[in-house]
Amino acid sequence: MKILNKYFTRQLTAIFIMLLLVLTGLAWMVQIMSMMKFLLNYGIELTNFLGLTILMVPFIISIIVPFVTFIAVIFVYNKLITDNEITVMAASGLSPGQIAKPALIVATVLTALHLCLNLWIVPITQASFYNTQWNLRYGLAHMKLQEAAFTQLTKGLVVYVDKVSGHDLSQVMLSDMRDKKSPITIFAEKGKLVSTTRGLSIVMTNGSLQANGDTMTTGTFDSFDMDLNVAEKEGESAFKVRRISTKSLIKEILDSPSEKQHKMVLAELCSRFLGPLMNIILVALCTVILLRTSLLRRRASMAPALAVGAMAVTMSLFMSVSNMIGSLTEFGLLTLTLFIALAGTLFILFKK
Repeated sequence: MKILNKYFTRQLTAIFIMLLLVLTGLAWMVQIMSMMKFLLNYGIELTNFLGLTILMVPFIISIIVPFVTFIAVIFVYNKLITDNEITVMAASGLSPGQIAKPALIVATVLTALHLCLNLWIVPITQASFYNTQWNLRYGLAHMKLQEAAFTQLTKGLVVYVDKVSGHDLSQVMLSDMRDKKSPITIFAEKGKLVSTTRGLSIVMTNGSLQANGDTMTTGTFDSFDMDLNVAEKEGESAFKVRRISTKSLIKEILDSPSEKQHKMVLAELCSRFLGPLMNIILVALCTVILLRTSLLRRRASMAPALAVGAMAVTMSLFMSVSNMIGSLTEFGLLTLTLFIALAGTLFILFKK
């Protein structure tokens, strides 16, 4: 039996790793294409851009792992059924539960790894992703001013610089027409780009200012600090639960946030805590359908299609229900339902 377990485990692991690499690579390429605007619009270096997209890989893996696990199991076991190897094993006295044991062990290990990925790695990488994205969009990293040329930083904000040395500027002219009722024009001998919590700012020295509003205002200054962006680092984007640590997410649900945020937090908790459980549920469901029908030759050919259909229905129900959870009581009921479903599936699998 140990030899058979190793045989199954080796095949399952090899297929799982191959599928995971292929599907993750495809999803990563799609992510690169969707974020190409960063590379084109903000003048980001290729290495920084690739580093940004790589931060999405753990999140991509966390989504596709249950599907990859299911595909690996159905591929390996269906091939063994087609080659009549499962029939020989059953004829030698092995029960469906014993034949399914290697797949369940692999699924259990993947469930534990998936849980660690969801609870710790994904929140960390997602927080880093959003911070890096913000810095590339609004920070010093993307700012490349051309000498002796007008550069439009944002809509209504144009700057002219005679010379650029790193983040130090000489002979600066800045036109700010973001507020059409109060346009501002500034001339300065020197300037310096700095990064603040509100994005990029330019600190100008020895210059003059002209503001047009209800009345025209002119004056000179020794030092003048002006924001070049209006997006705040913490508030420029919507509430994103994926970048919040699991510990903070649990505190968030206990602090009674708004109804919308309450549902978002509960849905994320379902994804983090219950999503990994789908690995073993789908594997148990797949092995039950394949192995229990493998000896019924008239129905065995339909087993893969039935398994795929069952997987699609199960995942659809889980994702739909998890997104509709509105209270901790409903979260507990969903958890209980999943464990009952798993126990029932394993009972059918192991009964003689």
